[in-house]
Amino acid sequence: MKANLRAVGAVILGSAVLGACATKGFVKTSVQDERAARIATDSSLSNQIAATNNEVSGLKTEVSGVKNDVSSLRNDLNSLRTEFGAKITAMEEGLKFAFPVNFAFDDATVREADKAALDRFATVVGKYYSGSMITIEGFADPAGSTRYNMDLSKRRADAVAAYLSEKGLSTSNVRTVGYGKTRLVNPKAQKDDPGAEANRRVTFVVETNGSAAAATTAALPR
Repeated sequence: MKANLRAVGAVILGSAVLGACATKGFVKTSVQDERAARIATDSSLSNQIAATNNEVSGLKTEVSGVKNDVSSLRNDLNSLRTEFGAKITAMEEGLKFAFPVNFAFDDATVREADKAALDRFATVVGKYYSGSMITIEGFADPAGSTRYNMDLSKRRADAVAAYLSEKGLSTSNVRTVGYGKTRLVNPKAQKDDPGAEANRRVTFVVETNGSAAAATTAALPR
């Protein structure tokens, strides 16, 4: 009987010892797993912090670049105004350039006197608005029929487009339209009348978006 009790006691003690060992092993494993998870979390956080720092650095560089572009663009737009008398207006679809690029009566030939302004315009567009769609609008004075003036104004726009193409602007980004004797600068002025030349003109609309639009908005005077 005593032998049996001792055997039962040994079994109970052994089970307790094994249970304690098992508990210690479980705790040890849990601690190791927790430590590994903590290390993985710390590593992930470090990677996230590094990525965020890189993004911040990239944004700082981008902002710096935009500021430089805005400053440079402002100088070039001011140059177009002061040197060539350009009127630059922000529109919903982009930017309108109105140059004193005019034509002789009943003629669609680009004048030598206007080529310097067109050269500078081509440089500015190529530098800041590469890929933007450019619409060249042609106009005529009131002399002649409506149909004839529509054709004449379109030929004027086409002539300017051809010249700008020679200066490096892609023809795929340029379209032309003739408005004839609509939108007159000086109503009724025609042929050799004072102010008639201002009616025989072209204007330019540069479609801007994204960063180009933001830079333009910042560069224009308010």
